[in-house]
Amino acid sequence: MELYCGIDLHSNNHYLTLIDENDRRLIEKRLPNDLSVTLKTLEPYRANLTGIAVESTFNWYWIVDGLMDAGYCVKLVNTAKARLYEGLKHSDDRHDAFWLAQQMRLGILPTGYIYPKAERGVRDLLRVRRRLVRQRTTHVLTTQSTFWRHTAVKLPCKVIVGEKKAPWPQLPNAYDELGVAAHRAAIELLTKQIERIERTVLKALKPRADYQMLRTVNGIGEVIAWTIVLETGDLKRFKNVGHFASYARCVDSKRTSNQKKKGEGNVKNGNPYLAWAFFEAAHFATQFLPAARRFYEKKAAQRNPILAMKALSHKLARACYYVMRDHVPFDPARLFG
Repeated sequence: MELYCGIDLHSNNHYLTLIDENDRRLIEKRLPNDLSVTLKTLEPYRANLTGIAVESTFNWYWIVDGLMDAGYCVKLVNTAKARLYEGLKHSDDRHDAFWLAQQMRLGILPTGYIYPKAERGVRDLLRVRRRLVRQRTTHVLTTQSTFWRHTAVKLPCKVIVGEKKAPWPQLPNAYDELGVAAHRAAIELLTKQIERIERTVLKALKPRADYQMLRTVNGIGEVIAWTIVLETGDLKRFKNVGHFASYARCVDSKRTSNQKKKGEGNVKNGNPYLAWAFFEAAHFATQFLPAARRFYEKKAAQRNPILAMKALSHKLARACYYVMRDHVPFDPARLFG
């Protein structure tokens, strides 16, 4: 007799349902978020347990890794595609967990990608770096606007972060001076942590074929290349280049009817970190690749600079897919020819 398990995971507990091949409910329990309790509950049914479906929004690492290490077949539910059972008039954790197990039994469970545990830590560390970079940018722009507002002098960002030496204008009062000093202290601290993360990541990762090919793309440096590689994961999970571009949030999400816009799809569907990496790559490509600069300027004249940069990031995403898949160097002539 085959058994199927559904787990609806929350921040401090999870609801576990175990059913058989006839949808008979063998277990329905709300358990604390304690792996030992979950394993103890499932142990008597291990021999016949076909799989475990886990639905979670953010805190699934501990339970998915723990169950997989214990030898269970675990499926991570794709919450963006998962749908409630439309025949239900009332829904709660008990019904949700049962529906997860039932979808697994029927073979219609929408699943997500379980990122390999061995590389997940480095990938998440690069995500921390991105957040710190964004925070530093906020401090830099606030400092720049303060001087601009009071002195009509626009300090270059490189001067504010200390990469370039230049005299600082005098602010009109001590309060603004203190505010700028606080921002400068935060910038200095964030810069040290960012550089520390970069050194750690680059030391931990060993160059491989897909990374080395990405480095041939004009504008893609070490950090962006590793971000793309690690956020992509197993490239084979994408059916084609269109699916990869969609995952990188480079595809338009609008709905049209009779050539008129009628709404938008799920604009948050995809990987925001991969989208950021390609947008940054597009920005640097306009500086180091004349063909990319011409493409950007043409699109910017037709629409606006932001949409032009997104269009360029889409082209780079498609090019990087083939560069990583086929292990071939980047050829600008093929992309902009």
